[in-house]
Amino acid sequence: MTAASNVVQLTAAQTTPAEQAKQSEKKFGKAVASHGLFIAPALLLRAQARLNVNSTQMIVLLQLLDFWWAVDGSAHPSIATVAERIDLTPKQVQRTVNALAEKGLITRIHRTLPSGGKTSNQYKFDGLVAKLKQIEPDFEKARKMKKAAGKPGGLTANKV
Repeated sequence: MTAASNVVQLTAAQTTPAEQAKQSEKKFGKAVASHGLFIAPALLLRAQARLNVNSTQMIVLLQLLDFWWAVDGSAHPSIATVAERIDLTPKQVQRTVNALAEKGLITRIHRTLPSGGKTSNQYKFDGLVAKLKQIEPDFEKARKMKKAAGKPGGLTANKV
């Protein structure tokens, strides 16, 4: 017995941002959806173990990604903001951010105010994007193999 998949393939008509927003409103209600939608590649969640990211690191990473709005931009939430959102201490978030940087998933850029004082760091996700692109072919091959295995003749008759 195989587990049922929760993945639903979208038709072309359902892939526009406006349609996605409508679907989210249907799922969560207009009031909840009015606070904004968060989009991240499903591969990020499915590859968590492959990326060697623990649950605390994943939630901090997702929180940082929530502040990344433009492709050519960066995120710059304060450690205190992230800590408050996920009920961790600022020190715990700082340690987690350090671990994500050590893994090469994020780049932290220290910022200062014109007066010379410190402000929140800037975070870039080039490392995460590169790692996801690097491992994606393995996940695509696994998806094709799973599909072929379920067809008559299995993997032998259905070359991947």
